Formats: sequence, C-alpha cells, structure tokens
Amino acid sequence: MSTEIETNPGAAAAAPIEADAVIVGAGPAGLFQVFELGLLGIKAHVVDSLAHPGGQCTELYPDKPIYDIPALPICGAQELVDRLLKQIAPFEPTMHLGQEVVELQPQADGRFRLATSAGTAFLARAVVIAAGLGSFQPRRLGVEGIDVFENHQVHYRVRDAQSYHGQRLLIFGGGDSALDWALDFCGKAASVTLVHRRPEFRAAPASVARMQELVAAGRMQYLEGTAAGVRASGGRLEAISVKRSDGTVVDLDTDHVFAFFGLHPKLGPVAEWGLAIEKKALPVDTAKFQTSIPGIHAVGDINTYPGKKKLILSGFHEAALAAFAIAEHLNPARKVHLQYTTTSPIMQKRLGVSG
Repeated sequence: MSTEIETNPGAAAAAPIEADAVIVGAGPAGLFQVFELGLLGIKAHVVDSLAHPGGQCTELYPDKPIYDIPALPICGAQELVDRLLKQIAPFEPTMHLGQEVVELQPQADGRFRLATSAGTAFLARAVVIAAGLGSFQPRRLGVEGIDVFENHQVHYRVRDAQSYHGQRLLIFGGGDSALDWALDFCGKAASVTLVHRRPEFRAAPASVARMQELVAAGRMQYLEGTAAGVRASGGRLEAISVKRSDGTVVDLDTDHVFAFFGLHPKLGPVAEWGLAIEKKALPVDTAKFQTSIPGIHAVGDINTYPGKKKLILSGFHEAALAAFAIAEHLNPARKVHLQYTTTSPIMQKRLGVSG
C-alpha cells in the first residue's frame, strides 16, 4: 500500500476525477484528515500548490522542534510530516502536488466541481479546505539588487541547517524564527550576526535573554538597524550594508543572509468560492466544522469559531469531527457508529494491521 503522488500536472486527465472527498491543502491538518476519513472507509484526493506535502512545516521550518504534539515530547516539523505520511499510507490517498485549486463550484446534483491551475478537475461529493493561512509569501528585504541572490545566498527559510555550519551568517528579524535560528547557529556557524530594527523583540523573552548573554560573551553579534545596500563581486554577494539606529552605516561581510520578517497571508482563490469569510478565515460550526456551504468543511488555521486556537493539535481534533460529518453526508441513511482502532476489526483491516 502506498500514497500515489501526481508530480506531472501536465498529465492531468481531461475528464473530471470523481471523488468522495477532496482535501485542499497537504499540511498536517490536511494529512490527518486523510487518516480520519480513511478510518471511516472514505478515500481522499489531496491537492496542494506546493511541490511536496507538509505545508508550512516543510516549507518554512522543517528543522524547527515542536513540543506540543501528544505523546511526542519533541518532534521536528519535517519529522511530524513524515510520520503523518507513514500513518496515512494504508489509505492510499492520491496527491496532486504543485497545483492550486482555482475554482470550486457547487453542482445541481449536490457535488462540487474543483479545477486546478494545472487543468486537473474533480467532481467531489465533499470538500475539506485545509489550506492553512491560505497562499503566503515571505516579507522580503527591501534592498535594491538583493533579489538576484535569493535561494543562493539570501534565504527566507532554512532548508538544510547543516549546510550553513562553518559559514558567516547574517540574520534579520526580531521574532521567534530569527532568534531561534540565531541561537541554533551560534557555535556551529563561523559567525552569527543578528540585525533588528528596534530594541523591542517579538520573540520569547527567554530567547532574547539568551541572545543577549551570547552577545555579551562575544559569541555572536547584535546590531540595531536595517539593511541599506549590498556589495557584490563576480556575481556573488559579499556584504550587506546596515544603517544603524544612530545613522551610521556599516558593511557586514557574509556568506549567507536570512530574513525572518513573517508572511503575507492571503486567502487567494478561496475568497472567490462564495463562502462566508470572517477576518480572512472561514467561519465553521464546532460539530461538523462545516462552512457556510453544506458539504464543504474547513479544518486547521484557515477556519474560525468561538475559542479557536491555531494549534496543530486543534486541527487534528477538527479533522476527526469533520470526518464523521462527511461520512454522514455521504450516506445519510446509515448511522455512523463510533469505533475504536484498538478493538474494531473493520478499522484494523483498513489500517492493514489484521488479517
């Protein structure tokens, strides 16, 4: 048993793919939605604009530790994604990656027609939107000429932390990501310099205190200022000019630059699907996690309801209840009984753990 991944959007079938459920988004909530549906005997197709599953965990902070996943005292973000993929493998979901859902239209027969940017079309009996914050782009360094070094020497996420060990690193930002990576690289990189535009930080106080201790000990540098220019030679970035808060300008030699200024979250095409929207999120009920259109559900960071907390474990809970609601929607005449994986022969057979 395996997960089928469509990596060639150009090969999309002309005829719509008929599906019981289509999940929009392959982040942790979307992946766990596959599992919860699979336990109830419902096969899912998953669509994501990224070329790989994992959502923000994989795209933005694959090496970042997560401490609040039940039964896992510490788990790397990419490790969590890998575990989820292993967990859903028995249900053989089909993943359509590298393509964005650009159209969602209710049909006269109660199904929903979805179309992607790659030309793939679906006719789904139920839809789950697990699109996280929607489409997002990192806020970039506003320095002329720096864009040509993106993905080579200028980065907005850390993809392979070990590859930067022994390098001269320049980190911009005052939030958790900037401080976390500055602390992580300290002692591993040849040098670490943190630059923030003001003395106040948005990061955890403990991280700020630790950074200040390391600066006082001479193990890393901190400057209050903003990027003001670049110095390059032979097509390679050599230094960033930083305008300090006192007005002076200093050139900082560097091998790699990281900027962690946060994201521009946008709903993207979701905003055009006729769904009720509240503060850039989709309002849902807390029994079915259904949106304003019956048959369309939303789980994870993209939804909102009284008491909503944007936590991965909250998305897992939402996916479980949404799955039961979808099972009832697909078979209204059949009561969906609660069964336990420890004792249910049906669920164990679906999981492939019994004869």
